Amino acid sequence: MFFISIGLILILGFFIGFILEKTHIPGFIGMIILGFLLGPTVLNIISPDLLNISSELRQIALVIVLTRSGLNLNLKKLKKVGRKAILMCFLPATFEIVAVGISSHFLLNLSWFEGFLLGSVLGAVSPAVVSPRMIKLIDEGYNKNSIPEIILAGASADDTYTIILFYAFLGIVEGGKFNFISVSLIPVTILSGILLGLLMGILLICIYKKTNFKLVINILIFLSFSLLLFGLEELLKQYFSISSLLAIMVMGMVLLLKLPQKAKGISDGYNNIWKFFEIILFVLVGAAVNFKYVIDSGLLGILVVLIGLFFRSIGVYLSVIGGKLKFKEKIFCIFAYLPKATVQASIGGIALSNGLDCGGIVLAIAVLAIIITAPIGGILIDVFGKKWLYQDKVK
Repeated sequence: MFFISIGLILILGFFIGFILEKTHIPGFIGMIILGFLLGPTVLNIISPDLLNISSELRQIALVIVLTRSGLNLNLKKLKKVGRKAILMCFLPATFEIVAVGISSHFLLNLSWFEGFLLGSVLGAVSPAVVSPRMIKLIDEGYNKNSIPEIILAGASADDTYTIILFYAFLGIVEGGKFNFISVSLIPVTILSGILLGLLMGILLICIYKKTNFKLVINILIFLSFSLLLFGLEELLKQYFSISSLLAIMVMGMVLLLKLPQKAKGISDGYNNIWKFFEIILFVLVGAAVNFKYVIDSGLLGILVVLIGLFFRSIGVYLSVIGGKLKFKEKIFCIFAYLPKATVQASIGGIALSNGLDCGGIVLAIAVLAIIITAPIGGILIDVFGKKWLYQDKVK
């Protein structure tokens, strides 16, 4: 039953995604619906053994997404727009987390920290929707003011920032009281992730320079390093806090800086790996959804999502204000920061699997956010990217 489940998920997920992409609707919306239909709530076809490891599979998918982002971030160009890129890493997410935390407390009767836990789930932009589109705009030369690179860098670091906050709030909710140590370790977690990524990036460069492996071996080496970093975070989390996801992204950025051709080949290979994990990720998150919670949250849940998006948009605008950017370019940045999918799919079910009372509502609203924002944001990026951005050079 395990292998039948994987086969059905891949075949049906691919065709549903392919059909929806032809209509400019992100394919993973169909994959989530497919997962719901195949999952325990409806047809109950997916093997329990597969569902039991869905959390680990979702985490691997997140590693692959952030790796692709790191391998496409040009540090030299980012230096020219440093302030905007840095602010985009945390300011929009902070605005949204605070807005969702406050509004969900009053509208959904969540405790303050449960509300901020929900905010940290919703606060991340989706690399699965945003990154491929920004990479495509860069490849086609629509990068005159480095807007796609600003968004790519900001979105990737934004994910890391919100995930770190998520686990901090998760610990507070599970412990039942505010833990100042968990919150104070956030800067340490970020800094240690950057340093570890630099060290691993340098080590990878040494390996690649002294060897002449085929592309597939280089990809496997990079993936192995990424998984080791992820496991290292789990191993050390009781003693020292690091962000393996940030380290993985920085590792890719270092490789791109020093060995751009090698980084490009590995990035292309990761694009193919992502096609597999994209289907697995979104079908399994759909299978985990109990639509009872979605219905129960109803219009108030939608309102919480919209309030969060409104304040997030203010944060984006404040991040890119000033400089040479035109008004329509700033609005495009707001559009590009709307989609939610990957992180919500990866961590949205953790509160539920950990047995928290708020777990069902957190997962339900995470799914609502995906369904509302992913297709709208993806379509807005596709429509206005080439209309509102300026070409630097055509490749």
